[in-house]
Amino acid sequence: MRYCQIVPSLETRHGGPSKSVLGLATALARTPADVDLFATVAGEGWKSCQGTLRIEVFRRDWPLRICPSAGLKRRLADEKASVIHHHSLWLRTLRYAHQSAMRGRVPLVLSPRGMMDPWAWRHHSWRKAIARALLHPGALEDVSGWHATGEDEARSIRELGFRQPICVAPNGVAALSDAEAVNAAEHWRRLVPSASDRPVALFYSRFHQKKRLIELLDLWLEHAPKDWLLLVVGIPEEYTPSSVEAYVMRAGHSGRVRAFDGTSHPPPYPIANLFLLPSHGENFGQSIAEALANGVPALVTDTTPWSGLSSAGAGWCVPWDQYAKALKSATAEGAEALRQRGAGGREWVLREYSWTRTAGILSEFYSSLTANPKGRGHG
Repeated sequence: MRYCQIVPSLETRHGGPSKSVLGLATALARTPADVDLFATVAGEGWKSCQGTLRIEVFRRDWPLRICPSAGLKRRLADEKASVIHHHSLWLRTLRYAHQSAMRGRVPLVLSPRGMMDPWAWRHHSWRKAIARALLHPGALEDVSGWHATGEDEARSIRELGFRQPICVAPNGVAALSDAEAVNAAEHWRRLVPSASDRPVALFYSRFHQKKRLIELLDLWLEHAPKDWLLLVVGIPEEYTPSSVEAYVMRAGHSGRVRAFDGTSHPPPYPIANLFLLPSHGENFGQSIAEALANGVPALVTDTTPWSGLSSAGAGWCVPWDQYAKALKSATAEGAEALRQRGAGGREWVLREYSWTRTAGILSEFYSSLTANPKGRGHG
């Protein structure tokens, strides 16, 4: 068997899918299968082989935002995969994957990667309607099967009317090594000296309105204890680190929040006492899983697929209108209580979310589709 995985970018600045698709492809390559991983990036392409995993990155053409790539299109014209699996929507790369699957009469699997949850589907819906019609016409209807990383995402796919088979297979997660954790802690304490003697709450995600970053800042300044520091780290998109800190300063709370572009820094989990992500919606929430894997309890909204946090004793998953109350409760717990929650969360996540398990689930799904690559279509 040969599996072809396609993701628009492997650049870490594009967030979770860039990391998780590489993790998935690496795990699939440890099964009895050959794996091609294709991506696009602005600039020259490169090639890499890791065992049975072959990675190829192709030049991204103009306009960069929609990821056209003549090189990827040519490569997929010759692809001999048994299954083609594309990650994300609304980009030209899905058109190439669709054409290749139809040409080769092989299953096309599609991972929405959060783009079909209700908030994301409604956000700039007119743009997405144009993309669906012009960038990859017919692709969603011709999908043989969907890959959802959680039951909530699977439900969203069904609610949009799609009736093809759905495989629910969560992302895998791994903790930092002891050496990586020590180096990351030293790095961040040099960068933020006050983190050495203050409790730290961490927001580590894209700077985007979907994540409720500005709402979190407002809530933090009103309800969080003044001895705590909120460390905001991630990928600048709609906001930048300087605009975040300027927002806090205008509110008269200088020193209570520090913000950084995370692309050139190690993960800040080792200095955090509590992880915060009040997102409008997540298909998985890779940073939530990573925080837990690194022993940091989490407080998230119930629009993320982490309702098990509470029963696992690893944190809180609450509606947005209860987030302020939960934040006050969480920050009132002592350091030792939070540490114990984090230890339980680490054990739980590393047990339940492994790439080996996910690769096995998807391999079985691929096999089930090969007899019927067309799938059942759109209702």
